This record gives sequence, structure tokens and C-alpha cells, in this order.
Amino acid sequence: MKFLKILGTMKNGENMYRSYKRFIGYSTAFRQWKADSHCNKIHGYAFCFKVWFEGELDERGWVIDFGCFKRNGVKEWLKNNFDHTTCVSADDPELKLFEEMDDRGIIDLRVFPNGVGCEKFAEHVALYLQHIVDKETDGRVSVSKVQCWEHNDNMAEYHINKKNA
Repeated sequence: MKFLKILGTMKNGENMYRSYKRFIGYSTAFRQWKADSHCNKIHGYAFCFKVWFEGELDERGWVIDFGCFKRNGVKEWLKNNFDHTTCVSADDPELKLFEEMDDRGIIDLRVFPNGVGCEKFAEHVALYLQHIVDKETDGRVSVSKVQCWEHNDNMAEYHINKKNA
């Protein structure tokens, strides 16, 4: 049996591994009422969230077990928040109208306290996932960034500052 020669050694703790997971297919409607363009109208996309994880490897040689996201409810949480929902900001002047449409079963409303759009959705997902990943890995792994893609051309990204996480 031949073994590969390792070129040099790394000090423990200076390097880490990264892995990446894509969550796709969340048809979401929203409006950015403060926009001075057509984005202030209700519109939607099939969102894709791309998530980067980093940390040391576990006993299996993995950064994170991708199968955990079904088991720990992350996929269900993403579906509940973004699949066939209408997302509006808590400060939207038409919030009462959206709430009435939700009450009547016309929309499935989600109200975001700090605004909507790719940037805010990426932040929302990143902070939620960081909480789940902390529990899942006993703090061994962190979420380094989340991208929210509204289609092939437009994307916003949120990075978690590890000093403040």
C-alpha cells in the first residue's frame, strides 16, 4: 500500500475546513415598499440559499453532516418561511392590508421586523442557521456566510462576524 507524503505540517487551530450547502426552490413573494422602482410592487422569485460552514472535522471527517438539516428541522423552517409565502417588512404602511389577505387565506404572510429583500433574507437565514449549527456541532462549526439568490443574476450575501457571533 502506498501512502501520500504530506508536504509540511500545520499547527492545530490555524486552519480549518469549509463545506457548502445549497437550499433551493423557495417561491417567495415580497415587496420593498421603500424602493423608488418597480420593486415596491409585490413580486417574487424562486429563492436559492447557499450556505458556507467552516470548522474542524468531526470523527467521520466531515465539517457538517448535510443530512442533519432534515432531522433538525432546518429544511422545514426554510419551507415555512419562504415557500409560497408573502414576506413584508413590519414597517410596511400596507401591513394591515397584508394581514387581512392572510386572514382571508389569499396569502401566507411572514412579517420581518427589519425589512425584506435578498440582503435581509440572507441575514435571517444565517443567524437562524448559526444557532442550529452551534447546537448540532457543540460549537465546532460556524456559518461563515449565506447568499440569497433571487435568480441567476442577482444575489446578496451576509457574513457572520465571528467576534460578534
